[in-house]
Amino acid sequence: MQRIAKITPCLWFHRDAEEAAQFYVGVFPESRITAISRYGEAGREFHGKEPGEVLTVAFELCGQSFTILNGSQAFPFTAAISFQVSCETQDEIDYYWDRLGEGGDEAARQCGWLADKYGMSWQIVPSMIAELLDSSQPERVNRVMAALMPMKKLDIAALRQAWAG
Repeated sequence: MQRIAKITPCLWFHRDAEEAAQFYVGVFPESRITAISRYGEAGREFHGKEPGEVLTVAFELCGQSFTILNGSQAFPFTAAISFQVSCETQDEIDYYWDRLGEGGDEAARQCGWLADKYGMSWQIVPSMIAELLDSSQPERVNRVMAALMPMKKLDIAALRQAWAG
């Protein structure tokens, strides 16, 4: 029996649940689709979906459980919710930036944030971002913020240089 996570983000899509889940598990290592459920005849007068269409896709990204629900266009994504991807190296930032950003909204790229082709927002950040923004060192934080704000994809070397002064 599969263990169910205590908290699982559920992403409301219009109709691309299975395609999106396949995309995400293809981007992140150690990831997999764990279950797919389909609409039946029951409730069709409410949901309007054909029997057999994908209802939900459960999947894991790097050990974190997610569910995508094929609902309707009623609830589009906004940048108010995003997923942070913590990266150890610039190569890792480059990989996730390129893969997740492919086909996404170019206008949504700022300060390490991007929107993927499904409209989901991601923050591709260096793992030491908390250290670089340590409020007990305001002069360093000001330099880091001055360097970070005009960036689209974050540059670890430039952020470290700003921190060092």
